[in-house]
This record gives sequence, structure tokens and C-alpha cells, in this order.
Amino acid sequence: MTQRGRLLSLAGVLSLLSPVAVLAQESPGTAASGSTLLEDVVVTAPRSVDPLLVVTDPKKPQQPIPAHDGAEYLKNIPGFSVIRKGGTDGDPILRGMAGSRLNILLDGQQIFGGCGNRMDPPTAYVFPESYDQVKVFKGPQSVLNGPGSSAGAVLFERAIKRFTTPGYRAQGSLTVGSFGRNDQVGDLRGGNADVYGQFTGTRTDARDYKDGGGRTIHSAYTRWSTGAALGWTPSDDGLIELSGIHSEGEAAYADRTMDGSKFDRDNVAFKVVKKNLSPLFKKVSGQLYYNYVDHVMDNYSLRTPGATFSAMNPDRTTTGGRLDATLAPDEKSELTVGVDFKRDEHTARSAMMQMSAAAADAAYRSASRDEDMRFSQFGIFAEGSRMVTEEGKVVAGLRVDAHEAKDSRNCVAATACAGNPNNTKGESDRETLYSGFGRYEQDLWQGGGKWYVGLGHAERTPDYWERLEGDPATSTAAAYKSAFLTTDPEKTNQVDAGLLWNSGPWSGSVAAFYGKIEDYLLIRWTPVPKLSRNIDATVMGGEGDLTYKLNDQWRTSLAVSYVRGENDTDDKPLAQQPPLEAKWGVEYDDKTHSAGAVWRVAARQDRLDVGSGNIVLNGADTVETPGFGVLSLHAGWRTSKETLLTAGVDNVLDKEYAEHLSRGGSAVPGYLVPTGSRVNEPGRTVWVKFSVDFE
Repeated sequence: MTQRGRLLSLAGVLSLLSPVAVLAQESPGTAASGSTLLEDVVVTAPRSVDPLLVVTDPKKPQQPIPAHDGAEYLKNIPGFSVIRKGGTDGDPILRGMAGSRLNILLDGQQIFGGCGNRMDPPTAYVFPESYDQVKVFKGPQSVLNGPGSSAGAVLFERAIKRFTTPGYRAQGSLTVGSFGRNDQVGDLRGGNADVYGQFTGTRTDARDYKDGGGRTIHSAYTRWSTGAALGWTPSDDGLIELSGIHSEGEAAYADRTMDGSKFDRDNVAFKVVKKNLSPLFKKVSGQLYYNYVDHVMDNYSLRTPGATFSAMNPDRTTTGGRLDATLAPDEKSELTVGVDFKRDEHTARSAMMQMSAAAADAAYRSASRDEDMRFSQFGIFAEGSRMVTEEGKVVAGLRVDAHEAKDSRNCVAATACAGNPNNTKGESDRETLYSGFGRYEQDLWQGGGKWYVGLGHAERTPDYWERLEGDPATSTAAAYKSAFLTTDPEKTNQVDAGLLWNSGPWSGSVAAFYGKIEDYLLIRWTPVPKLSRNIDATVMGGEGDLTYKLNDQWRTSLAVSYVRGENDTDDKPLAQQPPLEAKWGVEYDDKTHSAGAVWRVAARQDRLDVGSGNIVLNGADTVETPGFGVLSLHAGWRTSKETLLTAGVDNVLDKEYAEHLSRGGSAVPGYLVPTGSRVNEPGRTVWVKFSVDFE
């Protein structure tokens, strides 16, 4: 892995390091407006602050070692799992649902990765600490965050508090740890009552890690990004902002025959916000954005090459926007209406079976970029709430989306090109899809709790990866036909119910769901040929957390999540479902020093559909996974109001284990991971983080 010069910029508004704990009772905007190092925070298992909504501050400490990408950050929230591939770029899964079932929005923008083998999910381009807050919406219980979000939506958000007088804020962090881990983050904001500017810089680097058995895992990576924003704030109620981001990176993978030697992203966005226009119009906002991802994967830059040299260079351009208004028809009601739209084009070029790295580089760079698919979407949505009693509220929403996809591929698969051209080349698929929900919420115990129940419906069009595979009617590779037009939209009907409470030293939440999915899109990886097919499925499960505060310094917490999926069509378990998982933690904090421990336990997973799975390359069930338990320790010291030192030891007992949703290992020259076995997680990891916050 190339080792670039290290930046020693600092970032992060951080406070107490804690284990499984409860989110500080703050509004969703608290993180953006500027928290202090003396606030209680949640790091490992934040609970819902509202029905099916979790809000966290990514600038605050966490265990295990602070996350370097979006998926690593999300896996600490109950209900999330990650499809692991090695050191970085895992695919996030919420309640057993992956891919485009989970919408990922970066500061309001929906972006997509370029890799046809899913090296770069949207979260691969996220360094969590460069954002001000993360919101997670669970289930089909909102229509505001893009189309087709049957599993839910994740919003990584930036926000800058208006400077009423000339001033600045400088935040930063430096993290070092085992296996060469080295992160630097810097965030500088300055301005006055009229204008502001922001500059952010992040860098993360790590060498290959060793698992608990001492095996070296092909997993090194380097990522860096810079971002800038310039805004005009003529009043507390108005904002106009122009922003941009550029990022680059490279990553080695233990699960495949190629590595990611280039992850470049360029982004430009423009947004306008105006609040309190009139008693009726509480807020009007609009946004336009451009996002370009340029990705290269090859078998020679980051590993010992074989006899031939191959490279692939997909890219993806996404443009989009949104216009919405929040209305207050009366004191008891609120309504948000709007439109959103996007267009994305995917192209690819490659050079295969070359005789040298130089020849492969020259060949793919000189090749033309050929479009293989393009997509467009236009949606209209409305979501509102109304108090129907002093304690009860009804929340409901509806959206309609017009989708179009065009297939421009010459062939369906490289092995089927000769004499078997793509049978759907030039064809377009158009669909009008509907999503909606209704939910009732009621307060309990004079504000000390709330219960809710809701019914949601979400329709999702097949995504790029699902359309890449073969028609289910295909019987042999020689007769491989496209699934571009034979995959039907997925339709989810789901009931969500739950309870949140806070009474004396006790607090917690329980959320449960039961869903029937018509035309669930399932990938069959083996036996070949690969197929994309529709089935009917049933899903159920939930999450729960409980915290007990023993006194002002001590508290203990427990978080549990469970998912069960059934393939009703084939009478089998639904593929690629995470096992039952629990986390238990204990914490001490006297506002200057803190310490704690967290024990994470995952049950055995023996419910499999071998050969079937999701859109990640060969993301299929293979063998049963034994259960495991991992112990981690942490401590913190507030050296001053502006500075914080935290440290931890993850996997204290040096446990050798793999996640059930980890990908299978590949035969990488010089590494001892058996082909087909799951990629093991890091062994004992020691880390230290220093953070500052000045204003």
C-alpha cells in the first residue's frame, strides 16, 4: 500500500467515551449547533429519540476504534450489520436489508458507487467525523428521504450555526492504533453575521491487520478528502451555500482477485433555505448537486501480480435536486411537500489479460468510456403530522416516483459476449411506483414514554447491480440472457411497533417489525450462471435497549437486535441475514475521567440459503457461522474543556472470529487466508485518540 505523507491536522468535538449507553437527551440539531466536551454522549448503541429515528453525533468518541468510513460507524447502531470485505468499504445492512433498500444521503444528496462488484457503496466515500450528525430512519415509515427506502434511510448531515459576531471554530483529532492505523481530521469554520466559510480535511491510513490467529489479512487502505463551503446568512432564517468535496483513496481486499487502486469523488452542491416566511410557511428549501465517482480496480497495484495484468475503470455521474416546503396549517398540524429528482449514468472501460502493469494502465486509459446503463427518477411527496389528542399524534406520508432505466450494454456477461449479444440492448424500462405509510404515536407517563404502531408500503425499482445479472429463465452460460426487463419492482408491506421510556434511573426502547415482501429481488450466485430473480419473502425482528443509571458516576446498559427472514417461494431461509446480537456495557464517568467495558456477543447463524445472496460480489450464503463474544475496554481523560484524550483496547482476548456476513476469502499471493473461508476480523487492537475544540 502506498504510504503518503501524513497530515497532522486535528478535528472533532468529542466528549466522554462510553460503552453501550443511552443517547443524551438533546434535539436533533444539538450536534450541529455546537456541543461541549462536558456533555454525556452515546457512542456504541444509541437508542431512538423518536419512533424509528436514531440521531447521533459522529464527532464524539466511540468503541471500537473510531470509524473511518460510514459503514463502520453505522454498525454500532442496533439493527445494523456490515458485509465485511477486509479493512474498509463494507456494505451496510439494516434489519437484514442491503443495497438500494437502504437510502444513503450525504448532506441531502443521493449518490451511488461505480463498482459493478460493489467495492464502493455510498458509505465508502464517508468519513463520519467530517459530518455534524447522523440520522437513521428505520423501516418504510418516512417518504422524505428518496424513493424505495424499504429498510430505511441514513442521513449524514452538515450544519453550521450562524455566527452572530465575527468568530471561528477549530475542531480536530488525531488517532493512532495497531496495524499502522493513523487518522487525522480537521474542521475550521469562521465568519460573521453575514457570511461564513468552512474547510475540512480528513485522512485515514492503515496497513494489513492480523486476525486473532496471527494471520495477516490483505486489508491495507489509504483515504483522504478535502471539502469547502461558502455561505451567506442574511438573517437567522436564511441561508445560501455553495460547497464542494474532492476525495481519493485506495484499498486492498481479501475477498476478491482485484483491489481498488483508485476511489476518486468530486462533488459540487448548491442549497437555499428560508425559514418563517409566514405563519403558514415554516420553511422552504432547495438543493442542486453534481457527483462524479471514478473508480479503478486491478490485480497488480496493491498485490503481487500473477502472469497477466487486468484493470477495470467504471465511473458514475449523478446529478439531482430537491425542492420542499414545510407548512403549518394550524397549531396542531405540520405538512412537508416537495419534489426530488436525479439522473445517473454509468460507463465502463477495461484492459484484460495484458502482459505488464504498464500495458494494462495504458490500454484502459486509452480506451473509450462506454455507457452500460443510465437511470432517471422524478418523485412527488407529502408527509405530515397532526395532534389528535393532547397525547396522541397521527403521522402519514405518500410519494409517487416515475423511474426510467436504459440498457446500453453490448453483452450481459464477459463470458457470454462471443456470439451471444445482449438481448435487451437499447431497451428502456419505465415504472411508476408508490410508497406511503401511516403511524399513530401516543405519549405515556406525562412525557416519560411513548408507544407507536405504523403500517408502511414501499415500492423499489431494480438497481444497477440487480439488472446486471441473468434472466431466471437462463439455463446455461452459453444461452445467458439479460434480466434487465424481467426483474419486477419489489413491494414491501410492513408493520412497525414500539415503545420508548425514561423513568427515574431506567430508560430504554423496544422496536419490532413484521413485513411481507412481494417480488423480493434475490441474486443466485451459484450454481452458475448468475441470476437475478423475484421471490416472495417474510421478514420480522426488532431491536431493544435498556440502561440503568446506578448513580451519578456509574451506569450499565444492554442492547439487542434480531432479524429472521423467510424465502416463501422456495420454502427456505432468506439468504444473507445477520444472527442474533447483543451488547452489554458498564461505564464510569466523573466528568473528568471515564472508563468502561463492552461485551459484544453474536449467536450462531445456521439459517442459510447456500448460493443465494445480495448484490455484493459473491455475497452469498456459504456455511454456518459459529457464535462469538468480543470484549473491549476504553478510558478517557478530559485534560481541559477544549481537549480530550481517549484510548481503548478492542478484542482484548485476541479472539479469532468472522462476522456471518463477511465475504469469503480469496487466494491472494503471499497471504494465508484459505480460499472460501470468511475473512476474519482484526485481533487485539490498541488505539489512542486526541481531540480538540476551540472557538
